[in-house]
Amino acid sequence: MAAPFDEQFFVSLELLLKSPSKDALRELFSQSYQQVALEGGRLAQRTAEDLDIPFAQLLQCLHSLAHHVVFRGLTRPQQIQDLFPASFHASLKNLITKILLELSPAWRSEAIQTHISLPQLKAFDWRVDMVTSSDSVSRMAVPSCLLTNTSLKASMCVCLGEDRVVVESSRETLDTMLDGLGRLRQQLALVAGK
Repeated sequence: MAAPFDEQFFVSLELLLKSPSKDALRELFSQSYQQVALEGGRLAQRTAEDLDIPFAQLLQCLHSLAHHVVFRGLTRPQQIQDLFPASFHASLKNLITKILLELSPAWRSEAIQTHISLPQLKAFDWRVDMVTSSDSVSRMAVPSCLLTNTSLKASMCVCLGEDRVVVESSRETLDTMLDGLGRLRQQLALVAGK
């Protein structure tokens, strides 16, 4: 798999060889992914100063690598190691791979929990009613279909309650809607058949 990173990116990563410890490197990856370091992660700042590279550049490299691993679903050591050029320091590559494999499951679950999603359909109900009273005589004794959709309103995985939508449709409206859905099904079948 071709890496989306340029040569300068890996030159910056090789400066991690000067890291004071494996734990400092692990903390640096953790903070860079969460961008806690931008808000004052002292260990990450101190480590960057020890490495004598610009703090923002280091964070950007680590952040980009961690996000690439998480969002591309790289879960095997070989997949991560394939991102690095052949000339990259072997033990640093192994250490970075080990750290990424250790931290990526937590990052992945955090990403899933914090993404914004569409409302989820909780319940669907329908019934056919006969209108027995109306302000219009033409609507009397005419069957109508009532559709009730109940969905969960969610934002950042926090349930904000339920939203109920009731739609009343006449027979003509239902015929038009079903005809349109039938045409959509035919078009999708043609596309899928190609």
